[in-house]
Parts: sequence; structure tokens; C-alpha cells
Amino acid sequence: MTIQRVFVAGAGLMGHGIAQVHAAIGKDVVLYEPDLGRAAAGRERIAGNLDRAVAKGRLDQAAREATLGRIEATDDISRARDADLVVEAVFEDIEVKRELWRRLDELAPEATLFATNTSSISIDALAGSLSPGRKRRFAGMHFFSPVPVMPLIELIRGHATSDATEAAIRALAEELGKQLIVSADRPGFLVNRILMPLLAEAMRTLEEGTGTAEDIDTGAKVGLNHPMGPLELADFIGLDVCLGVMRVLHEGIGGEHFKPPRVLVDLVEAGHLGQKTGRGFYTYPRG
Repeated sequence: MTIQRVFVAGAGLMGHGIAQVHAAIGKDVVLYEPDLGRAAAGRERIAGNLDRAVAKGRLDQAAREATLGRIEATDDISRARDADLVVEAVFEDIEVKRELWRRLDELAPEATLFATNTSSISIDALAGSLSPGRKRRFAGMHFFSPVPVMPLIELIRGHATSDATEAAIRALAEELGKQLIVSADRPGFLVNRILMPLLAEAMRTLEEGTGTAEDIDTGAKVGLNHPMGPLELADFIGLDVCLGVMRVLHEGIGGEHFKPPRVLVDLVEAGHLGQKTGRGFYTYPRG
């Protein structure tokens, strides 16, 4: 199927990036939040991203204007009626997502593809909120942050996901210039199944006093050739996001290596979520 009109539900860190990359390849994008101010703020973040790309010589002004001109911010969920593809990128909470998908299922045309940007929640669990026919056109489409930079998409098939739906998402990923990998619907999928035990073990070595945060991260960067240390990466992802994924993994698979470390739980409970709040395992300048 041809995908030209994209409805992105959620204008936060992931949603605005997803909107940007689709608009950059010529798609018409509606960026939705129930609060128009948040939707408009997401569009403004895209404008800032594009301005920086122009300043660095990676984008010309005409392309900047064309990309931004294809993105409309809205608080009107009924705009999903015009979409060829709906991408959901809201908070990683199963009930929040299920309620949103119930509403979108009632609005969008029968042929519209549905894709969730979840990083850990079961596709089948989310599909339970959809009508039987829609489940065939529903899949996970997990982008990585920052979306305009990271070249990977993780496609997750539910039990009902059709081959045609996979083929359409594969074709779109190719248009976006992204590399695609496919995961079965298992807790954490592929990337987070591998990543989260690494982050959790780094956090445990910190709380046990085996090393400082700086030495743990330097060990990973210099000794393992990782571009970022695990604690630095956790702060970048968001400690609340890491905690949510680890809980999904621990509940779904078990095992001490998936259990969220106490230091992570304490930081999240204190509101220290990493770069986005200015403090996590490290302290960051605000503004």
C-alpha cells in the first residue's frame, strides 16, 4: 500500500522525531497531542532540529521550509480519519496505550496501518484493544532516539500481524533510509532484551561500590569500545523508561539479571530521570 498521510500520536521525544523523519521524505504528517500546546511544542522542537541542520550545512533552507510545512500540530484526534498510517508514541504505559488505540480504531479507515513505538510492551497485549480485522494491520515499529540520527527500526510482529503489514513497514523503513530488524513478540524484543541487563549490571556495580560512575562508563567506552558508557546511556534514555522496560523484562522472563537495581528505583522515585530532568547518575546543565 502507498503511505502518504501519517498521523503521529504523541509529540514528545520520540513522537516529534518520528514526525520529522516522515515529513523529511515527503509525507504529510499530523502531530497529535490532546493538548494543542504540547503538539505545537513538538513542532517547534522539529523546527529547532531543522535550524541546527541548516546551520551545520546538512540541510538547505528550502528543504527546511518544505519539511516543516508538511507537519501540522493538532489536538483533534479525529484527524486520524485521513491517515494511511498511524504511529503511536505516547508514554510507555499499557493502559494509556490501549485506551488510545481503542479510540483510534473507531476513527481510522479500515485500511489504515497501525504501528506502536513501544520499546517493551507486548504487541498482542496492545492488539487486544483493537477490532479483530485491525489486528492484521497492527505491528510494533520501534524507533531509536534521536530518531533523525539513529538508523534502526525494530519491527515486532504480533500473532495476527499479516505479511502484507510487515511488507508495508519494510518498504517505509527503506524510504526512511533506516535499517530494519524483526523481533518476535517477546518481553523487551531484541535490542532492550540485550541492553537492559547490561545497564542493570552497571548500576549494581555502582551501588555495590565496585567503581565510580565515571570509571564504570570509561571501562565500557575504552575497554569495550562502546560509544557511551552504560550509566551515561541510561541517563540519555531516561531512567523512568529504563525502569519500565526492566520491570517488563523481570515480570515476563524473571531472573535476577533483569531485576531493576535499587539505585535506579530510588532515583526515579526522587524524580531524577536523567538528562531530561537535569539529574540522574550524572548532573546536567539546564536550559
